[in-house]
Amino acid sequence: METESLTATDATDLLPEVGGHLEDQAAELCSLMIEQGRLRQSDFNQARAYRDQHGGNLLTLLVRLGLVSERDLAAAQSDMLGIALVSERDYPEQAPEIDTVSVRFMKQQHLVPIRVGDGVLDVVMADPQDPVILKALRMATGLEIRPGVGISSEIDNTIERYFGGGRSAMGQIAEGLNAEGEDEDEENVEHLRDLASEAPVIRLVNLIMQRAVEARASDIHIEPFENRLKVRYRIDGVLQEVEAPPARSTAAVISRVKIMAKLNIAERRLPQDGRIMHRVQGKELDLRVSTVPTSHGESVVMRILDREAVTLDFASLGFAEDTRDRFIHQLEMPHGIILVTGPTGSGKTTTLYTALSQLNSPERKIITVEDPVEYQLEGINQIQAKSSIGLTFASALRAIVRQDPDVIMIGEMRDLETAKIAIQSALTGHLVLSTLHTNDAAGGVTRMLDMGVEDYLLTSTVNAIMAQRLVRRLDPASRQPFEVLPEMVQELGLRELTDADPITLYRPGTSEVNPNGYIGRLSIIELLIMTDELRRLVMKQATSGEIERQSVAEGMRTMYQDGMLKVLQGLTSVEEILRVTQEA
Repeated sequence: METESLTATDATDLLPEVGGHLEDQAAELCSLMIEQGRLRQSDFNQARAYRDQHGGNLLTLLVRLGLVSERDLAAAQSDMLGIALVSERDYPEQAPEIDTVSVRFMKQQHLVPIRVGDGVLDVVMADPQDPVILKALRMATGLEIRPGVGISSEIDNTIERYFGGGRSAMGQIAEGLNAEGEDEDEENVEHLRDLASEAPVIRLVNLIMQRAVEARASDIHIEPFENRLKVRYRIDGVLQEVEAPPARSTAAVISRVKIMAKLNIAERRLPQDGRIMHRVQGKELDLRVSTVPTSHGESVVMRILDREAVTLDFASLGFAEDTRDRFIHQLEMPHGIILVTGPTGSGKTTTLYTALSQLNSPERKIITVEDPVEYQLEGINQIQAKSSIGLTFASALRAIVRQDPDVIMIGEMRDLETAKIAIQSALTGHLVLSTLHTNDAAGGVTRMLDMGVEDYLLTSTVNAIMAQRLVRRLDPASRQPFEVLPEMVQELGLRELTDADPITLYRPGTSEVNPNGYIGRLSIIELLIMTDELRRLVMKQATSGEIERQSVAEGMRTMYQDGMLKVLQGLTSVEEILRVTQEA
């Protein structure tokens, strides 16, 4: 790529240093990140003290120390400079022909040219503030330079893809794996421990976690098969396969995860559960690790609990205004039981945490018993159930009622013993919140009866039951409108929900930034309020269908109807509502 003309490297050597100016810009950028909540003041002070003692670039140190993510740094630069943030998905397949910018220079300065035309060269840069580099590029290419802000690791990946044989970052790391001993007996625990402690393996596992965070994944699946290792992320409730390390790294990668989770790496015949506290891109993550033995090795699933990402706000969760108001009214009752129902992963815990944050005040004593405690809530006493030492939901509840609580939250109503103590607590003046695994709100009533709860106790204590599911939210930037055919209006029951004619709905679009057309999730909800008529039906041993019909007659909106209202608002698609409600 080098020519005899002036290169970018030569031009840089000819230009004066502007170190002080860059220091001022770095300080300004850090102030902005602190203001935006991307960087803590204490973390900034720590990095600055380290820089003063050991030297180095302050922004680079922040990333290397895990105090801020590359993505947050790039986003803050974009905001401060008014320059577009360019994602790796926006890069073209091939690099433009620019002979005077060497690959070595690109790697040194963390920049990559992506487009040229009309006398303008588009360059994605990790540091677009450096006037020396911008001037050097102009002098070397003879073109006007239009900088974009990029994420350093994505820029490096793209340089490697354009000019280094197409290897990805994971491929480059995997090349450094120790190939010796691949066929050795994996019963050698010390050998496994040594493999898992090698720098390339550590970097591979960290990269898997980092990419999961960038993709907003809730779970990481690492699954060994006969000839390969598969990695999948659950994003917005749907599993997606992603790039995985080579099969020869299977034992080392899984052993590394087990070491991080403080599990027994010698035990591969039994399931194990553990926990990893790990900082990824400036975020403090809590990963719940589960391993199970399979025919080709141990399958690992890591549940990502990102305390900073959770939003404890009913509107953000997808609550319609009227549903939110009715639910908050139930929360303000001095005593009784409120149940939230749905399958695993339907957002029940987040809804309960949001309810607790609504109730949290100096005048209330709130105690929870959970398994596990997913998020720490300021001002609330949270107890981790541990059945292995006899601290079950039931035994914890017996102790809690002697702690003079106003509100009690039980992670799950698992058995009759727990249900009886919860009911007794409600009868003695406490507000009790808990969850059940049922398909709909009416099913919560029959589930409690099936557990052995007496109908008169149930009707005396249960104030409300809310069922919910999570659906994927349409990306507003790429969603595509379409006019609904008359037969579809009738089939979907839309005429009961809107007078609009014609009716316009939206389907997922595609873009390079978001190819599947969805971003994030929201709840669809049905809220059953226990009325006198419903209590009478329960006492008559009515079916869940009869209870639901009466609830609808009294004004309850079903999950399907709530979902279709969100479809009419353009928040989600018909396919998403059918997917989750048909499962119910």
